[in-house]
Amino acid sequence: MTQPTGDQYHLTLDADGRTVSAFVTEVAAGLRGLWVGDVAVAETFAETETPPSACGITLVPWPNRVDGGTWTLEGKTQQLDLTEPSKGNASHGLLRYSPYRPVSVEPHAVTQSASVYPQHGYPFRLDTTVRHELTPTGLTVTHSITNRGPGTAPFAVGSHPFFRVGDHDLATLTVTLDAATRFETNVRSIPVGTAPVEGTPFDLRHSPTLGDLDIDAGYRDIAADDQGVRRVRLTAPDGSSTTMWQDSSFEYVQIFTPRNFPRDGVKGLAFAAEPMTAPANALASGEGLRWLVEGETWTGSWGVVYEGPTV
Repeated sequence: MTQPTGDQYHLTLDADGRTVSAFVTEVAAGLRGLWVGDVAVAETFAETETPPSACGITLVPWPNRVDGGTWTLEGKTQQLDLTEPSKGNASHGLLRYSPYRPVSVEPHAVTQSASVYPQHGYPFRLDTTVRHELTPTGLTVTHSITNRGPGTAPFAVGSHPFFRVGDHDLATLTVTLDAATRFETNVRSIPVGTAPVEGTPFDLRHSPTLGDLDIDAGYRDIAADDQGVRRVRLTAPDGSSTTMWQDSSFEYVQIFTPRNFPRDGVKGLAFAAEPMTAPANALASGEGLRWLVEGETWTGSWGVVYEGPTV
């Protein structure tokens, strides 16, 4: 059987009288499903499929896109390979189709590693790890990046999960994100500026219904709690909810509501909330970009919490 995402790690955790489970993939250290009890809180896809719409994959050393694949380093133009030919961009980083090596495998958690090597448009060596660890209410994902040098390396990190609230019709869910500003983009999905969300269809602060939304937008100026944690919540009519949280390292989020996500051969509405440490085109714009000196390590986390009945 062909497995485009490589080996599969089936994680389980028994807690509070129920079983939390997930599948994590070798390729792209991706999340291929998450369940709390019998409730699906993340989208899944078959082992024989490539991740639809980049479902669940890790995005390193940049999330989203780089305009024309070009950016400037110390006055010299860098040209990345164009991996989104239809829009002429470099998309979703350099490890999208790379296998990750297992560092540690436990019943409830897996830590995987992969390296970014110097290549077209990115002359740096980064060692990266991703840890998926189940919790009694969902999942925590922790990323680390180490610059193996030489030089000071720019980077950003993101993930591309899609979420559900069990079998509830996604069109009936409400979406809550306390963000005041969105990025405006051109036809090639590259930011050209920012705009307040007040009074627009992009305002998610008052919990609009997912079925009414048609969004593929990055957000910033997201309200955080006193620990710096930011949240996006999906809520079903019965009050059950799936919340994606991101720590203070992840100051941005991309919201994506495609109508062509495939499930058992039928395309329909889906919901992605993508935690990002920087917005689209960060290598070129510099916004949110982090720089690591040789030997330095960065760590950041995001996760998922489900609240509601589990059977």
